[in-house]
Amino acid sequence: MHDAARLYAALDATWPAAGLCEMGPWLIRKGERGGQRVSAAVVRDGTNPAEIDAAEIDAAKSEMLRLGQEPIFQIRPEWDAALDQRLAEMGYFIRDPVIFYQAPLTRLAQGSALPVLHIWPPLAMACDIWQTGGIGAERVAVMHRARGPKAAFLARKENRPAGAAFVAIDGDIAMLHAMEVPGYARRKGAGKDMLRAAADWAASQHAETLALVVTRANLAARALYDSLQMTPTGGYHYRVAQPA
Repeated sequence: MHDAARLYAALDATWPAAGLCEMGPWLIRKGERGGQRVSAAVVRDGTNPAEIDAAEIDAAKSEMLRLGQEPIFQIRPEWDAALDQRLAEMGYFIRDPVIFYQAPLTRLAQGSALPVLHIWPPLAMACDIWQTGGIGAERVAVMHRARGPKAAFLARKENRPAGAAFVAIDGDIAMLHAMEVPGYARRKGAGKDMLRAAADWAASQHAETLALVVTRANLAARALYDSLQMTPTGGYHYRVAQPA
């Protein structure tokens, strides 16, 4: 099982920002409307989060506004507890706490055919499912930026497209992103099919672990991951100036 530092590294590698800027204690991500994960500022390696002051927080906020982004900070509880408290005192609100899940591929892979196609670049049907679920062209652009082996997965049920997901590999970790199952296909096993197909494909690419992040509030997805005996392993949240 991988520790938090390794999971964060794989997350950044497989869902990359459009650009990175080192500014004082911060790593400022350029998101280009690709969502919170690629837009949030994070504390640079080697920096003590407890030493970050209000002026440095305000400077990061100004830079994110200059980039046309919402001021948003990624908080990793393993290291950023003091910063989390300071942001709270400055009126920043918690948004979208998430959990990492991981499992060895040997626990998930089926080694048999499933009604799931994997291909790169993604088919239009997969992009249509993502678009309907709120994963638009800007987030598909994030997928295109990922280096290394990657694939888009398209599930089928009852002769209809039933789900889409993206998987990219960083070293021995295959990270699953953007799994979306349309309403008409839910509770029919498409999510489980895609996870198992992703594990089969990742094993063929010499990965050893499948990992993902999910919001704590997404109880349906978490129930699926629990049913497959995936292991929750820490997580993070964001701090923003305005409540959700």
